[in-house]
Amino acid sequence: MPDSARRGNSVIERVIAKRVSAAMEPTPPNETLLRLQQPLYDLLNRYYFRLEVDGFERVPDRTSLLIGIHSGGVLTMDAWTLVNAWHTHFEGRRPLHGTAHDFLMALPGLGDYFKATGVVPANRKSVTAALAQGDDVVIWPGGEVDAMRNWRHRDKAVLGGRKGFVRQAIRSGVPIVPVATVGGHDTVFVLSEGKWLADLAERWTGLASKLRGANLPIIAGFPFPLAVEVLPAHLPLPAKIRTELLDPIEVDDDPDRVGDDAYVQKVYDEVEAAIQGGMDRLAAKRRFPVFG
Repeated sequence: MPDSARRGNSVIERVIAKRVSAAMEPTPPNETLLRLQQPLYDLLNRYYFRLEVDGFERVPDRTSLLIGIHSGGVLTMDAWTLVNAWHTHFEGRRPLHGTAHDFLMALPGLGDYFKATGVVPANRKSVTAALAQGDDVVIWPGGEVDAMRNWRHRDKAVLGGRKGFVRQAIRSGVPIVPVATVGGHDTVFVLSEGKWLADLAERWTGLASKLRGANLPIIAGFPFPLAVEVLPAHLPLPAKIRTELLDPIEVDDDPDRVGDDAYVQKVYDEVEAAIQGGMDRLAAKRRFPVFG
């Protein structure tokens, strides 16, 4: 890697760390902003994405950790619609914090908007703090590998083998609520995960892992027939999104369970299987891509 790239990376790392640190502590969503944007979300959810969200009756009456998948390149509309549906259902009385990659939280404008809507960085400190204050949190463990998976795998539950959420639930003493969703990956067509592009970018600049991780997806969408998506390079297509909150999974809150790899794997497998089963049921309702 050239020395100039290393120096540039160091500056970027410091900027990201500073902005993420400022967003570390969970804060209540800005109610004025939520109220002002709600009419637009209502229109999008009802007429554009034709959103269906079921299963609120399964949500425990106590603080919970929601675990799901999210799809559609950088713009994961199934994640946004879930959080908005939660806010609408509970009429703002039960905050749900979304989580986002440090790079997104550090972006000027977008990161500020995320924080204003209650999003926290997807790290242990932020999630622990939110759960400790009695707020619910939703995590998408698969991260960029999940959101940027090939369109051919749109109905596959991808948690990326990342089991930290199980240990988080044990430490915080909260149940896990699996969330199944389909349709988000029809808002843009991911033709290739772009792993080879990410490897090339990492070799020459060292930035890929610091920005969006292992993938630099090649997408087909609107307005660009082909694009490499690091930042948003498409407008979401009006795909029908179906989401279901599934039966909660209780975890043992014995601290020793955190280091019990067999137990952690067992809970991970149970969550993954629940999400996959839910996705299979929801996908069976789809008659055509995008149109639903």
